[in-house]
Amino acid sequence: MTDAVQFRFRDDEMTTSPAVTFEACCEQSNATAVRLEPGDDARALLPFLDRLELVEVNFPAYTDGRGYSAARILREEGYTGELRAVGDVLVDQIAYMRRCGFDAFAPATPMDEGDVDAALNRFPQVYQKMVDGRRPIPDLRHE
Repeated sequence: MTDAVQFRFRDDEMTTSPAVTFEACCEQSNATAVRLEPGDDARALLPFLDRLELVEVNFPAYTDGRGYSAARILREEGYTGELRAVGDVLVDQIAYMRRCGFDAFAPATPMDEGDVDAALNRFPQVYQKMVDGRRPIPDLRHE
């Protein structure tokens, strides 16, 4: 099940492989795309990161933040493939999702491109270290 991607921040070609369930991915040796649900443990995917081209993380409700942790775990462990947020993704969440490592978005409700651009550029400086590579303010103070 692959949702329509509205925003993608990657230069490589988008995979056409359908995303299989978390359980199916761990059991198949040829799966290249997987979909994580909120209760799935992203750490179980670590042995398969070298073959995964796409990890979709489902947000069935915008109030469920477990997908942020899944994204950060995967990126910190070296996953370089597409990490796509799908489902109930709101424009107010886009900048935070990008900081955790999401680089593609398939929201259930289409977003205005101008609103997304404004959300991504609202805070030019950050305080916490994350996987997006931006240097936090405390590090900038000691230059």
